[in-house]
Amino acid sequence: MNKQRVLHAGVLAALLSLAGCASGPGGSIYVPAGESPQAPEPPQTAKDEKDKPRVWRKSEQPSAEEQEQAKPEPSERSNKPSYRDAGDELSPAALSLVREADKLMKGGDTQAAIGRLERAQRIAPRSAEVYFKLSEAYVAGNKLGPAEQFTLKGLSLAGNDARLQRAGWLLLADIRRARGNVAGASQAEDRASAL
Repeated sequence: MNKQRVLHAGVLAALLSLAGCASGPGGSIYVPAGESPQAPEPPQTAKDEKDKPRVWRKSEQPSAEEQEQAKPEPSERSNKPSYRDAGDELSPAALSLVREADKLMKGGDTQAAIGRLERAQRIAPRSAEVYFKLSEAYVAGNKLGPAEQFTLKGLSLAGNDARLQRAGWLLLADIRRARGNVAGASQAEDRASAL
């Protein structure tokens, strides 16, 4: 008998909750036949059709001519290189950490220097200089595997900066030679001399 009452109470609670969903805070969802509810007008931000930026929907595909017209003129493009052309410059905080790491390296505390450089890397994750400094710290700690990886990452971020690329390739050559990879060291030196 108790199980039946609990079942009836559960069904009644479910029906009441469904009834509550049918009428929301705005009233009933029922619209009598013949009446058409008026939706409010969307807000207008631009008075003139020319002032509105064109928003392309996925179903609309502009023609090749329209795409050419939408491209900015070469004079409108920024002359600043993208992150692929050059890495980030060091922020003052990252530069301070690199200087601290240099002092620690001169004092022989490579582990603390690596810690400072890892913090600098988190601040400036696209700075080739930080990766090269990290590589030098790992070389000083006799951890040549990570040193080579950080050098390669720094080279990928050096972009078109010939000075940074040359320094990175020479560093990579030294690391590879220390690891016994004479052929790889020779290739890295060739890349450095080509710059």
